Amino acid sequence: MPDDAEPRRTKGTGVRFAYETLRDEILSLALEPGALLDETSLAERFGMSRSPVREALIRLAGDDLVVTLANRSTIVAPIDIRSFPRYVEALDIAQRMNTRLAAELRSETDLKAIARRQKDFEAAVKTGRHLQMSGANKDFHMTIARAGGNPYLTAFYERLLDQGRRMLHLHFDYLERGRGGYLLTGEHAEMLDAIRRRDVERADALAHAHTRQFRDSFVDFMTETYLADVPLGASDRPG
Repeated sequence: MPDDAEPRRTKGTGVRFAYETLRDEILSLALEPGALLDETSLAERFGMSRSPVREALIRLAGDDLVVTLANRSTIVAPIDIRSFPRYVEALDIAQRMNTRLAAELRSETDLKAIARRQKDFEAAVKTGRHLQMSGANKDFHMTIARAGGNPYLTAFYERLLDQGRRMLHLHFDYLERGRGGYLLTGEHAEMLDAIRRRDVERADALAHAHTRQFRDSFVDFMTETYLADVPLGASDRPG
């Protein structure tokens, strides 16, 4: 057997390896929106048959990260900038409701878990690795959502956070260039404090401001960098 031959994988690990590798490359924008994902080329790259690659692409489609076209080719899902205002409206509602519930219903165990996730996010920011940062950001907010105790709102919120991770990657880049590393850590700490104090109204206001800050920075970044002709200005911004 050649020295560089791939070690034998147990059943199912090939799918997981292909899925996790492609997911991370899509979320970090190493694979750009609209990039073609050819099963044969990917199978050769990963040293496996096309079957686990196909299964990985099916899982990615379920995550809304890839799209199968009419001709059966698969591409990285485009980022639909024109629908961004509607996305932010949904994110704002989910974020505010889950944070309000957490402030009202959290336990001491929940507070400890949220505080740990906040520390994890601060540590991720220090690495400068955007994929790690977006993952830690999601973990922080999902811990808040679970403290609220509504599984339906939690599931809806998680899907929105997942759909926004590529946009958050660009958001981090913009903040690093323009805000000297601010990167939401202060806002997270304030949200944790409001939840700890059971201050429902302040938790709501902070969650709303958190969404607005993400929205404004992302729109400014995209307008400045790519989309001078796309109507994402102040008139399109919610509340």
